[in-house]
Amino acid sequence: MSKLIYLDNAATTPCAPQVVQRMAEILAGPGGNPSSHYSIGYEAKQIVEDARAQIAAVLGANPAEIYFTGSGTEADNWAIKGAALAGARRGKKHLITSAFEHHAVLHAMQALQRQGFEVTYLNPTPEGFIRPEDVQAALRPDTALVSVMLANNEIGTIQPVREIAQICRAQGVWCHTDAVQAVGAIPVDVNQLGVDLLSLSAHKFNGPKGVGALYCRKGIALPALLDGGGQEKRRRAGTENVAGIAGAAVALQLAAASLEEKMAHQAALCDYVIDRVLSGIPQVRLNGSRHNRLPGNANLSFAGLEGETILLDLDMQGICASTGSACNSDSLDPSHVLMALGLPEEIGHGSMRFSFGPQNTMEEAKQLCDVLEQISPRRRAMSCMWLQEENTARVYHLKGEH
Repeated sequence: MSKLIYLDNAATTPCAPQVVQRMAEILAGPGGNPSSHYSIGYEAKQIVEDARAQIAAVLGANPAEIYFTGSGTEADNWAIKGAALAGARRGKKHLITSAFEHHAVLHAMQALQRQGFEVTYLNPTPEGFIRPEDVQAALRPDTALVSVMLANNEIGTIQPVREIAQICRAQGVWCHTDAVQAVGAIPVDVNQLGVDLLSLSAHKFNGPKGVGALYCRKGIALPALLDGGGQEKRRRAGTENVAGIAGAAVALQLAAASLEEKMAHQAALCDYVIDRVLSGIPQVRLNGSRHNRLPGNANLSFAGLEGETILLDLDMQGICASTGSACNSDSLDPSHVLMALGLPEEIGHGSMRFSFGPQNTMEEAKQLCDVLEQISPRRRAMSCMWLQEENTARVYHLKGEH
């Protein structure tokens, strides 16, 4: 097999060499507990605090506003469930989110519904955006939190979070954004966004898996999600992952230092694939807007085909991609994100997400297109769905063609 082509960077990214080196140095060291009161404990504590300051600097936050977690999912759960509990103490048990959030948000909301909270789910536009005016219309006197992701993890559309946060601030409602796909991929400044809570995860920007963080604006008093020791100012119990936290800080600094170059590079690869596939393969549509999306995201639907079949064919050619969120890869249901856009199941089942990273090359983008142009007609020739004259997916595509 030729060299592996990894085009699933939205699922996870490889650790940068500098990150691996920094983590190895710490793991090979004395290994003190940051809560221990002797020299190597103080050294470990300093590593954590230095990393906190470094991450805060990239986000435009104060170091005291950064709390480390074990994942972006934990950060989302803490923000949403913590805000809900804090709101309930004030008689506010209404929450607002979008219908195409990551499952870390949606499932947290559903868990709260089972506890008696009421949740309003806003539908995106057909191009994949949540409208600020819809948020405004959904607000109620008992609304405790609005949670809208900064960039969608499947179709890459960047949401108007700044405008949404302004609406929330004017009404005294807390605003959270799941920025897991955005941090390290586009500029993210908490002050410019104006949000109260923001979640991130290191493995999305060439850092280690198992390290996340929650930005919690000064003055926002979230109850602890985990009970135990006094770590993270008694708000997140559990011994800190010192090496992982340090690695996350290195990764985010590296991403921020090369962000403009990285964005331009990934956008060039993504644009090439989108243009060539849409022009070279019949009955393919781009999901989400062509504009105002993550530079490395291309989500394409192939009418008459199954995404899982395409995925297997690509894997046989040494190309890694996905049919949607890696966190829902075991489900045979069509993407809830695409369903929220109003696409029929036939389109949803035939969708692929190609997500590019700084390590990818134009040669890899061209090879992807070569393979797609080879497998699409062959698979369609075997597809009953494609051969049906009144195929729903094909008819839909012609109505919504990009």
